[in-house]
Amino acid sequence: MPPGVSRAVRSQRSQSMVEFAIVAPLLLLLIFGIVDFGRVIYVYITLNQAVNEAVRVAVRDSPLLPTNADVETAAKIHAVDVSLANPCPNGPVTAATPPANQGWIYITEPNPPSTVETLSPTLDNAPGGQMWGFDNGTCSATNPANNHAPLQVTIRYNFVPITPFIKQFASNIIIEAAAIYRTEY
Repeated sequence: MPPGVSRAVRSQRSQSMVEFAIVAPLLLLLIFGIVDFGRVIYVYITLNQAVNEAVRVAVRDSPLLPTNADVETAAKIHAVDVSLANPCPNGPVTAATPPANQGWIYITEPNPPSTVETLSPTLDNAPGGQMWGFDNGTCSATNPANNHAPLQVTIRYNFVPITPFIKQFASNIIIEAAAIYRTEY
């Protein structure tokens, strides 16, 4: 090979390495961004499915009426690969952020307030099989629904992206899913 041709081939190799070094980080960021976006969609769909199944359990009329534990179990069974907890099952639904990659389940009346509710005859915020209970200062009172009252199940989930660059701009993405059904009892 003549000396000028060899130098031109080496120059083209160097140029392609520099181009790859410039394009690779952007390409990887795009790929990881697509993966995180896919995870957000997966979690959102999973939470919607879990909420609908949980509220279906909450409103179903059966010989043993459902309790908060039954509703929570139904939500956890249908929320595949999603960690759920129940700090105050009957509210209040606050703006507090759940721990990273964890969700909170609430069983309440439709459009619950963000403050603690006291026990009253008009409060219908629990499945029919749940026992009455007074508020404890941080959690609302529990009053079983009756007379075909509507119940709402809400899940607030704190999604944290796995891509470090995206995590800097959106470290906590709150995904909320809710469903309202009228009780059969």
